Amino acid sequence: MTTAINRDLERYNSSPRLSAVNVEWPERLASIAAGARLFSGGLKNLLHHPLRNMVVTAAGGYLVYRGITGNCPLYSYIYNKTSHDRISNINIRTSVYVDKPRREVYDFWRNLENLPLFMSHLRSVNQLDTKRSTWEAKLPGNIGTVSWDAEIVNEDPGKVIGWKSVEGSDIDNAGKVEFMDAADGKGTVIQAVISYLPPTGGYIKSKIAGLMSPVFEKLVRSDINNFKHFIESRKERVTGSWSESQNFGQAEI
Repeated sequence: MTTAINRDLERYNSSPRLSAVNVEWPERLASIAAGARLFSGGLKNLLHHPLRNMVVTAAGGYLVYRGITGNCPLYSYIYNKTSHDRISNINIRTSVYVDKPRREVYDFWRNLENLPLFMSHLRSVNQLDTKRSTWEAKLPGNIGTVSWDAEIVNEDPGKVIGWKSVEGSDIDNAGKVEFMDAADGKGTVIQAVISYLPPTGGYIKSKIAGLMSPVFEKLVRSDINNFKHFIESRKERVTGSWSESQNFGQAEI
């Protein structure tokens, strides 16, 4: 993860922001079409309402330029104004006591597909094999989702699970959860560390990064703490599958 983060920072520091292509082709084509209509309409009616149609013509010319070059100066301005915040890591550290035996707690968490049951910011986790999985998370405000592949890189059954996103993921992230016997000899103390690096590069990714703010951090921290209430309100069947003993409300993003 560190290598990927350093590479992103180097790319960010070395890339020319004011002249970069920052508009995708569908938006460029729409910009050209709208600009051409405004430009021709403004010229056609320039003598009738000179001031108004000069503005319309200038706006049309800007849109045509934007579509042909793929560069939007406004996007560049927004990018530069928000760049410092966008490359800030989100680091979440939290711990919680669970009134369940350590092995039971570990086994439930180790089945990563259980995580969306109590983590409201996760839409789904699909295990591809014993090490790799695909994650999908909801953005604050439910305006969309982001997804990535992850792999388990550190595991001590019953005690520790550590994972990180695979190379090339839109969101670099890593996490480690430790499970320890509580002092009372009955429960489990969970210590979790999760780190996200919001995506950089391009206007759309910059908007995603802006959403992954302290608000997102608060949601993740709350979701981890929800685990205590979630697992303590459930019972394990003889078959090893899990059934809900009472309703558990998940916070909406």
